[in-house]
Amino acid sequence: MVSASPAEGSEPLSKIAIHKATVDLHGSAYVRATPALLGDQYQYANYSANYRYWGKGTIRFQIINQRSDFSFALFTGGFENPKLVAVSKPVAFKNPKAPVFPRLAQGKTHDEMTTMSRNKRSSRVWFMVCFHFHPGEPARTVGWRDPGFIHTAFMRDLWPNKEYTYKIGHELSDGTMVWGKPYTFRAPPTPGQNSLQRIIVFGDMGKAERDGSNEFANYQPGSLNTTDTLVKDLDNYDIVFHIGDMPYANGYLSQWDQFTAQVAPISARKPYMVASGNHERDWPNTGGFFDVKDSGGECGVPAETMYYYPAENRANFWYKVDYGMFRFCVADTGHDWREGTPQHKFIEECLSTVDRKHQPWLIFAAHRVLGYSSNACYTTAIPRWSVFRDQDYGFVKLTAFNHSSLLFEYKKSSDGNVYDSFTVDRDYRNVLSCVHDSCFPTTLAL
Repeated sequence: MVSASPAEGSEPLSKIAIHKATVDLHGSAYVRATPALLGDQYQYANYSANYRYWGKGTIRFQIINQRSDFSFALFTGGFENPKLVAVSKPVAFKNPKAPVFPRLAQGKTHDEMTTMSRNKRSSRVWFMVCFHFHPGEPARTVGWRDPGFIHTAFMRDLWPNKEYTYKIGHELSDGTMVWGKPYTFRAPPTPGQNSLQRIIVFGDMGKAERDGSNEFANYQPGSLNTTDTLVKDLDNYDIVFHIGDMPYANGYLSQWDQFTAQVAPISARKPYMVASGNHERDWPNTGGFFDVKDSGGECGVPAETMYYYPAENRANFWYKVDYGMFRFCVADTGHDWREGTPQHKFIEECLSTVDRKHQPWLIFAAHRVLGYSSNACYTTAIPRWSVFRDQDYGFVKLTAFNHSSLLFEYKKSSDGNVYDSFTVDRDYRNVLSCVHDSCFPTTLAL
């Protein structure tokens, strides 16, 4: 066992790797798991009341279908001297091969939607791209598990704004079909359609365990707050853009299962568009722009495989989406985008081909920022863009209206109330009448 003293605030498992544990099974010690029919994670046994006094206790875990049986183990000795004293019988899901965690995405055209899911079928070529360049750990070693088989279904010729219902299922060996529950979604608006369109954009969310258990690199408990808020507010937005750093799996593939399960109530009903972040892509000598180890050896392959995005070439994680009065140009900051590169050509084409008369809101999105106004690496000055500052979590809501105005509202996550706001108005109302030498150089913020 290799260990290091964790820094204050670090989770115990984030600094250790167990290579050897003593097995000392006792007949008087047992772990009983129920029900028998239905990631490594753990809880401390002393969480159960009177555990030390009675010698027995009850702990509840939330288990998701990860295409394998589960067993539960009891260790003594802590992390410094772990000793396995009891193991439960395996517990299994009734239909472990069932496709799970549907993920909607807009296709290459406005009248096309895709849904993705996966089930228990071998897919060992999943990491061949990364292996071709350079082996990445822990993704190819202790973090590896069979990801199952990824399914993608296309729904085409959809009517704009019409509500559709779909189900996913699988065929049993005897030929019968087992179907999941129905989900509804609303087809995207036509490009340029002048109607109410509500869009969620965020990044760097992560995942967390709802049962309170711990695991390796478990440092995003706030992701449950974001997820739950989006689930409660499902009827008040139309599409989601998650711009990079999705589960922070960092090479542990079981955490992709946990992330897709966590966001499934959202992605099953709303298009869940994604971008590549450093924790999805970056790994030395794999063709990326940054030779750092942020992805834990994933090299972008799980993100590119688990989620659909309407790229012309799936090996390139950049694409455009036309959604009503919006055009989104989504870039990949893990790859070179300087002049002369394929990504620079894409960005130039995406920005220059939009019809601004019908799609006045042109949005460029990418994970890595060009600079921080609030980071000590760039400046020691503390920005005062908002008159309201506190320690509570919050978010900014942007409302676009009249083809020329943006309303910024700062809301607190705890109550949803607006605590500060301002409006940015474009001085010229018609972008088509504006050329390089006739536009006002500034805008007006109120």
